[in-house]
Amino acid sequence: MATLKLIQTRLKSVKNIQKITKSMKMIAAARYAKAEKDLRPARSYGAGATALYDRAEIESDLSKPNHLIIAVSSDRGLCGGIHSTVTKAIKASLNEEKAKERNNKVVVIGDKVRDSWLGKTHPKNILFHIKEVGRKPPNFTEASLISSAIMNEGFEFDTAEIFYNKFKSVVSYQLTSQPVLPFDALSGSDKITVYDDVDADILRNYTEFQLASILYYCIMESACSEQSARMTAMDAASKNAGEMIDKLTLQFNRTRQAVITRELIEIISGAAAL
Repeated sequence: MATLKLIQTRLKSVKNIQKITKSMKMIAAARYAKAEKDLRPARSYGAGATALYDRAEIESDLSKPNHLIIAVSSDRGLCGGIHSTVTKAIKASLNEEKAKERNNKVVVIGDKVRDSWLGKTHPKNILFHIKEVGRKPPNFTEASLISSAIMNEGFEFDTAEIFYNKFKSVVSYQLTSQPVLPFDALSGSDKITVYDDVDADILRNYTEFQLASILYYCIMESACSEQSARMTAMDAASKNAGEMIDKLTLQFNRTRQAVITRELIEIISGAAAL
């Protein structure tokens, strides 16, 4: 009976877990629908902000010493390996031979990347990190505040890149690196003259707005990828819980049948002895 009680308790706990995962899947599905809807206009920010690089043919010069990496994640988990892919890419970038010769600093958006490995293996490279990300849908105001914090931190970076997950479909996302160029790189370009009446003040203001726009685009892509990954992960967890419930139910019935059969044998044996 003790074994039967243990199976019954475990079966009850797995059923409760399945209820939770199904509820989380429904919540993630609703949030994913909103995130995908908000992502469509946000992509115009990214396309408009990066159009200058293609038009003026500006590329990052990785030979310069100061390099900034921006990791886009969130504070929430239970969404598969979407955050670990960003962490692994940043670690691989920091461990390259060329990267060891540069002054690399990392700005972490969200706790998952910092708490997973980066905060343990490369704590000295973290410039600062931002909490309370992922609980509410992102907006341009948050991206602007993050951009201002990066600009006002005092780290004069020569090159920068943003690591984020780009949304492809409901079951697919791709780790992407988006380069970001500072004011000096833009002002020193030979082909920046394709734009008329671009003085230093206009270009500096555009650089700040450009960083905020690219950050907003990357955060929106990452948020949509996270919700789709969480929905897929909770669906898989619900199916796994269903399979486990079937196995435990079969084990419970077999164990109960064995207990009943043994008791009947004992009763019949006792009656035959009398």
